[in-house]
Amino acid sequence: MDLSNKRICVTGGAGFLGTHLIKILNARGAHQIFIPKIEDYDLVNPDDIRRMLDDSKPDVIIHLAAHVGGIGANMEKPAEFFYDNLMMGVQLIHESWKHGLEKFVAIGTICAYPKFTPIPFKEENLWDGYPEETNAPYGLAKKMLLVQAQAYRQQYGFNAIFLLPVNLYGPGDNFNPRSSHVIPALIRKCLEAKEQGAEQIVAWGDGSPTREFIYVEDAAEGIALATEKYDGSEPVNIGSSFEISIKDLTEKIARMTGFEGKIVWDTTKPNGQPRRKLDTSRADQYFGFVAKTDFDQGLQKTIDWYIKNRK
Repeated sequence: MDLSNKRICVTGGAGFLGTHLIKILNARGAHQIFIPKIEDYDLVNPDDIRRMLDDSKPDVIIHLAAHVGGIGANMEKPAEFFYDNLMMGVQLIHESWKHGLEKFVAIGTICAYPKFTPIPFKEENLWDGYPEETNAPYGLAKKMLLVQAQAYRQQYGFNAIFLLPVNLYGPGDNFNPRSSHVIPALIRKCLEAKEQGAEQIVAWGDGSPTREFIYVEDAAEGIALATEKYDGSEPVNIGSSFEISIKDLTEKIARMTGFEGKIVWDTTKPNGQPRRKLDTSRADQYFGFVAKTDFDQGLQKTIDWYIKNRK
């Protein structure tokens, strides 16, 4: 699909991943891009969805918008995370099919995988168990969009695809301590501790879990490639295949930010899923995507961006 002559609606287009995706779409010659603003359209409300589709008349929707947060936010508001993400996605896919769109790109989440998925996570393992409890409501809400995309493809021939990006990081990430993910949370914590002359920082859990991270520009490139080239029912992982323990990550960020104090592990706090690492061979095979950014370089760019842009 040549995106240069398509009208593309990117929900969540003003967010962290969205701003990077818009740049990549622009570079591919796609300039008819509509970003629904939250103050104009409540995408949990079906009337607002219909109005948004009538106003923007898109050929393609890339659905990035989500109600997201780290472990703390997921534990605090599981009902909101479930309802908002489910209703937004299910109604968007349904109305997009009814409006005759050419393509729908649903963005899932790594949280949809079972808690004890064998490493590396393969897409065929998605249904082998229940997700990690702290973010199961969010993960399962997003996973229903895979079921819906497959069902609408089977019954209506609707070109809906489902992608599973791993944890993102990079410039423009959310650094709000109440809702941020692990990398921005640690960068902020280490910098503030260093500036305040604190002797220690407290990190959640015991540091043993591992995570895979993908630089946001790489993830955006993967989504753009899938939008152009992929038309299939199978879910596809979008990742970097780089795995690091939370302990090593914390020590690395402390080093890179210049924090020389002690790292104390609060083992009363949850660890989350024990390990996360994706098998990314399907993305390469189906639409030629391989992540390019070296982790240390991406991390340095993220730290530099935060130092320059924080309030």
